[in-house]
Parts: sequence; structure tokens; C-alpha cells
Amino acid sequence: MFLENKINKEGKHGWIEVIAGSMFSGKTEELLRRLKRAKIARQKVEIFKPHVDVRYSEEEVVSHDANSILSTPVETSGNILLLSSNVDVVGIDEAQFFDNGLTEVCQQLAYQGVRVIIAGLDMDFKGKPFGPMPQLMAVAEYVTKVHAICMKCGELAHFSHRLSDEEKLVMLGEKMDYEPLCRSCYAKGQKKVAR
Repeated sequence: MFLENKINKEGKHGWIEVIAGSMFSGKTEELLRRLKRAKIARQKVEIFKPHVDVRYSEEEVVSHDANSILSTPVETSGNILLLSSNVDVVGIDEAQFFDNGLTEVCQQLAYQGVRVIIAGLDMDFKGKPFGPMPQLMAVAEYVTKVHAICMKCGELAHFSHRLSDEEKLVMLGEKMDYEPLCRSCYAKGQKKVAR
């Protein structure tokens, strides 16, 4: 669907920013930094996260470093449109867990003059593009790729290696469940699993 009819009439310029990377790369920390700066600038900010993300808090976006900001948990991307009227900035954490309608929601918000800041895993534990993140990165004006440190060799890491044999795609976890790995160490781990 072409969104030309969604362009705002007030001349406000909106855009989409995506912060992508592996687990433990600082995605949420960067999202929080940008949202706090928008609040300092007296912009009206709304923050959303998927209702399934209850690792640290049911109603806050919380980084692994324990920094947090109050958010609204939602079940579907469409709820974001319903709950974000009269805002300047919308923040979305854990975007990979949302439905594929998130891309259109973010574009509609941007066309309405809203700055949309999204953080999420770009790849799942199998190294495949995750949820709506590839589409969001394609339509975003700004994409920031952040990296963790490989737990095996100390190089830059961008793979989220699952430490258990669990095969389901969505498995919320922390440091005991996942480790960041570089491409080389991730490939070595996959060869061991294939044997």
C-alpha cells in the first residue's frame, strides 16, 4: 500500500532510525540514550515493547546494564498506531518480536511527522534475518549496526549464539542462555552442532 495519503499536513518531517545488532551489543542502551535526549529536548515521547518481553520488567524497557524507561507493552504493531497520537518521537524495543505489520506502522508514523527509533536483533540464533527487522532496515533513513564482543576470541561479535539445544525461534534469554560470537567462532560452533 502506498502511503502518500498518510503524509502530514503540518509540514513536520518524520523519519525512521533502526539500531540493530546481536544480543549484548548495546541496542537497548542506545535506544534509551536517544529517547532520553528527546525528552530533554521537551519532545513528547512514547515507548513501546512487545508484551512477550517480560525478562526484566513488564512495563519498562530495561537494558542489560539495568538502565530503564517506562514503556507500553503491546500485543500487535497496530496497537502502536492507536496509542501514539500527538507524539514527536516513538521508541520501539525488541522489534524482532513484532508482526510484519510493524514496517507499515513505522512508515505511517514517519509520514505523519514522527521520529521513529527502533531497536532489535537483526538475526536470530540460527543467523537468519529476524522478523520485520530486514524490512525496517530497508525503509529506514538511518541504520546503526552495533556490535558486542565475541566471548571466545574478543573480536567484534554480531551473532547471538544460543547455549542450549532449544530449537524454538522465540526464547527470551540472558547471559546464561546466549553468548555473542564473531563470524569465525559462530561458524566453528555450528560445525560442532552439525556433527
